[in-house]
Amino acid sequence: MRNKATKVVITGAAGLVGQNLILLLSACDDLKTVALDKQKNNLRLAQELSPSVCTECADLALSGPWVDKFAHADAVVILHAQISGRESSLFIRNNLHATRLVLDAINRHKVPYSVLVGSSVVNSVANDDYTNTKKAQETMFLESGIPGCILRPTLMYGWFDPKHLGWLARFMENTLVFPIPGHGRYMRQPLYNRDFCRAILWCLKHRPVGKIYDLVGNERIDYIDIIREIKRVKGLRTPIVRIPYGLFDFLLKAYSVFSDDPPFTSDQLKALTAGDEFTGVDIRQTFGFEPTPFRKGIEETFCHPVYSKYTVERT
Repeated sequence: MRNKATKVVITGAAGLVGQNLILLLSACDDLKTVALDKQKNNLRLAQELSPSVCTECADLALSGPWVDKFAHADAVVILHAQISGRESSLFIRNNLHATRLVLDAINRHKVPYSVLVGSSVVNSVANDDYTNTKKAQETMFLESGIPGCILRPTLMYGWFDPKHLGWLARFMENTLVFPIPGHGRYMRQPLYNRDFCRAILWCLKHRPVGKIYDLVGNERIDYIDIIREIKRVKGLRTPIVRIPYGLFDFLLKAYSVFSDDPPFTSDQLKALTAGDEFTGVDIRQTFGFEPTPFRKGIEETFCHPVYSKYTVERT
């Protein structure tokens, strides 16, 4: 960060990325971090682990006193996002309408710099509510004229994960068999969350404007091998069983009938098997640090004596 007292506002701060980012920001001297999120329990966890953070429970899709938290801010990190859900209206509300209000707050208080966390899905072949609203969110940010940059991460893993690899690990712990769709050879490029947060810190310090950075995990790993690595690190003996793709998709759709927010949806299955391969920047050359090897990242995620114990609640 700059060599002066600064104030950073984080929207959607109590989720996977936000919790990790707050831990890193807390190590910065003379820095005030303001965390905005509508999930009270997750905010409480952030406060518990980083007592210096200022938290505000706020629904960013509704105007309110939270707007004043942007006053005298030196930078904003825009993290809020609707990632899964059954209704298109949720994505429009939380990815678009909320972003419009946040951008208005940034403009109103003349915040000099912002980082928008996008997603690699904007480069994918997927056609779903999440992908389409994330594309529109980027356009909104760029057209606002607000000085800043965009970071697009691929699938992330790390501490606090309520979905993705964290959910898969917990499911493996509590099931008799672990189902894999089809052959399971779906290439993924998982990005360690703490590496992504280090890239955010670099942007807050160096303040590139108008840049878009695609961040991709340094290793290409098949989905089934990710599951095997989780099984190894967790010391589990759960059998891994391949299920025909069509049956797997049917079971997901059936489960969604009984769940308003299923952890894994039919759309996400399509994205998993779409065959996307993403190209990202050279993390070491661009941001000045060596990416964490996947095996080390997985071990830190599930074996850390403190942070591996916590999981944020899904919103």
